[in-house]
Amino acid sequence: MLHSVPAHKSVISGFGRSNGQISLLESWSTKSQTRFPIKCSITASGWSGRGGFKRRVVVQGTHPNSDQEEEDQEEFRVMTATRSQYNDIVIVDTGRSRFLLLDSTHNVHSMVNKGEDKWSGSYWDEFASLPAIVPEGPIAIFGLGGGTAAHLMLHLWPWLQIEGWEIDEVLIDKAREYMGLSDLEKPNRAGGMLIVHIGDVLSPVVKDDGGYYSGIAVDLFTGGRVLPQLQEVETWVEFKERLMPSGRIMVNCGGIDDTDPTGITRKWELNSTIKAMLSAFPGELSWRRTAQAEGENYLALTGPSPDLDLWSSRVPGRLSRNVREWRPCI
Repeated sequence: MLHSVPAHKSVISGFGRSNGQISLLESWSTKSQTRFPIKCSITASGWSGRGGFKRRVVVQGTHPNSDQEEEDQEEFRVMTATRSQYNDIVIVDTGRSRFLLLDSTHNVHSMVNKGEDKWSGSYWDEFASLPAIVPEGPIAIFGLGGGTAAHLMLHLWPWLQIEGWEIDEVLIDKAREYMGLSDLEKPNRAGGMLIVHIGDVLSPVVKDDGGYYSGIAVDLFTGGRVLPQLQEVETWVEFKERLMPSGRIMVNCGGIDDTDPTGITRKWELNSTIKAMLSAFPGELSWRRTAQAEGENYLALTGPSPDLDLWSSRVPGRLSRNVREWRPCI
């Protein structure tokens, strides 16, 4: 359960303008809660290069000193803002959702809705479809963040045993306090729960201590970009060794600079993460791209091409349509 609580010694302190939009600027040392009655929304914002794609919180509207009418505005607050060894961490609260922003890009790395509708409208929803096509057994999330994928999986599959790996202990502490992560760490009525591991999932020590999983969801970013290790074949060979027989890996591969001067959209071959995965899983890799409204992320799925009709029948309406868009990497 998410609760509205006072902001913790940090508030939005200013605004940056770009193309008519206002982006958040935060203060790290203010002493009291401040509220700015401006309208905010989440919009897709991509970048060029080899790395990934994340959605950015953009505040659409005018400065609080403007004459915009009150009824057209929506209040939001920064609940906490701090720095860890790995991240600048900001958690933003709105009437309907709570968002985790990381690093200097202010990209959204997690979100949790407060109402009955738990869906994020982004790639995290796709991770929730993974348990439908893997054998029975624990599911791992590499790059747990604030726990969006874990929330969705346990909402849809309440009996799951999930192990979430996250390198940033401060982030986890904040997610427990503000993103409802601690609720997932308690067994629910169906016996499902989340176990959190703090550590670098790419390190040899973690590899030796980790278990074998029926499915792994990979969402590893830094500085708004896919970790460079995910573009190395050796990483995927090692991840493959952590799967149970018939297990699968689903990956947020970020984006690409995908429009050439003629405006023709290029294909998955230009995504470096997918290319590395294909070398580790020859003939057993599928891909899809989320819709523009959902962030246009490239996703990859290991294993034999799934039976899309069967998969579609095992997941609810929104996911049922989406899983039919997976295609083999050929």
